[in-house]
Amino acid sequence: MHARNKHKQQRNVRIWGTGSYLPSQMVTAEQLDEKLNKPQGWVYKKSGVKIRHYAAGEAASVMGAKAAFAALEDAGLELDDMDCIICANAIPEQLIPCTAALIQDEMWAGESGIPCFDINTTCLSFLAALDMVSYMIEAGRYDTVLLVSPEIASSGLNDRHPESATLFGDGAAAVVIGRSGEGESSSIIASRMETYGSGRELSEIRGGGSGLPSTQYGAANAEQYLFAMQGEALFRKTSKLLPDFIERLFKEAGIDMSELKLVVPHQGSALAMRLLQKKLGIAPEQFMNIIENHGNMIAASLPMGIHLAIQQGRLQRGDRFALIGISAGISLGGMIIEY
Repeated sequence: MHARNKHKQQRNVRIWGTGSYLPSQMVTAEQLDEKLNKPQGWVYKKSGVKIRHYAAGEAASVMGAKAAFAALEDAGLELDDMDCIICANAIPEQLIPCTAALIQDEMWAGESGIPCFDINTTCLSFLAALDMVSYMIEAGRYDTVLLVSPEIASSGLNDRHPESATLFGDGAAAVVIGRSGEGESSSIIASRMETYGSGRELSEIRGGGSGLPSTQYGAANAEQYLFAMQGEALFRKTSKLLPDFIERLFKEAGIDMSELKLVVPHQGSALAMRLLQKKLGIAPEQFMNIIENHGNMIAASLPMGIHLAIQQGRLQRGDRFALIGISAGISLGGMIIEY
């Protein structure tokens, strides 16, 4: 069923620059212990997150614009050099228009005509956007694209479900993607995504769309408009699927885990990442773990991991690395890249 993969895998694209932005408000595990009326140490033990950032009056488009400007500066490019702006996130700033258009306007380019659209596959939004746009670059439709992932998870958390409410943090990361130069080896080697919609109720926000519109909001059903996750059931389902999924991804790439310099996982939870590392046999020096000081930043987790890996010198040009993640849907995603 999943063995078919007849499309071209390798794409000659390059990460030209990365940038990030974190809100100034830091929230510690100890503060959440007090807020949730839990014993000291409970939040850190459950979540593995010591510090997360919460947006305090900052819009997602503002955070995204700041990360995007940083990525452009890192790439040595201007916004006028971009052929497209894509917002890859789980939580739109508003339902209409797309958040990418709001980011464009926040970047003082509201009259530029640069095409903007959003891609939302929740935690895998960045991976899906990178995968899709790489084929557009390969085909010559675009030369250089700005991918932006701003997330404000804190606005939709349910304190009555502390196991999930303590995991998340806000922030933004951006990446400039372009065509590889002549003789450069930078490329996407292989990518894969699989979705199992039977698990759609394991991670969801039911309210706010056409199924349960905002006009029906009230005190009696307010929780339907907040994030809900069945953590144990989600973990059981994905842990069964993940090893075979990873095997298919690496088979398509024609390499194995030991050949990678780094693995950048979606920062779901500290426990999930420990089990992922053990199950897939990832060496400690290969594993990019940023959850302790960032929390689960939803779609921003993957580009933030890439950005920090480059900033910290853990990724050098020519290194091969993998992105691996799980999202609501439920979906599994992976990509192997030569930086």
